[in-house]
Amino acid sequence: MKKMLFDFFPIVIFFAVYKYTNNIVTATAILIPATCFQVIYAYWRTRKVEKMYLVTLFLVVTLGGATVILQDKVFIQWKPTVVNWLFAVAFLGSEFIGEKNILERMMGSQLELPKSIWSRLNYLWIGFFILAGLANIYVAFSGHFTEEQWVDFKLFGMLGLTIVFVLLQGVYLSRHLNEGQIEPFDTNKDSEK
Repeated sequence: MKKMLFDFFPIVIFFAVYKYTNNIVTATAILIPATCFQVIYAYWRTRKVEKMYLVTLFLVVTLGGATVILQDKVFIQWKPTVVNWLFAVAFLGSEFIGEKNILERMMGSQLELPKSIWSRLNYLWIGFFILAGLANIYVAFSGHFTEEQWVDFKLFGMLGLTIVFVLLQGVYLSRHLNEGQIEPFDTNKDSEK
């Protein structure tokens, strides 16, 4: 949970500044150093930086910078879609490059699943990233939503979609786990003390 909050730190800052100023360019101008801080802090704590942070930093600096310089919100509104679609491409590429896809590399040491399940999970994530990108396009550019509603969606909608998807993935995974992988809840533990 702590990591998830850290991952969303720049978005929360962007959201707070936008709500305070009601100015997307100002919020974007603050988002850029907040994202830089996130990457620097992550490196300082662990001496490494996740690729996700670097991709996000690059897009925030380029698209956010274009928003600030050109005073045009369209660039920052494309960022969630571009990030999600880049992840979709990376997950798809991992199906064909190397022996394990991204999910199996990330979670394989904690879960023992057949190769077909790892592949299915990977494709589900690809689908999720594509749909999240499309949802952002719809909210940002369909004309049915205001700028403020898009900002709300960027934080709460995207976070909500991600949480729901992760929970559904957990339900799906629970059907495929071996019984030996799940530690049973022992009600007698406390009585033995």
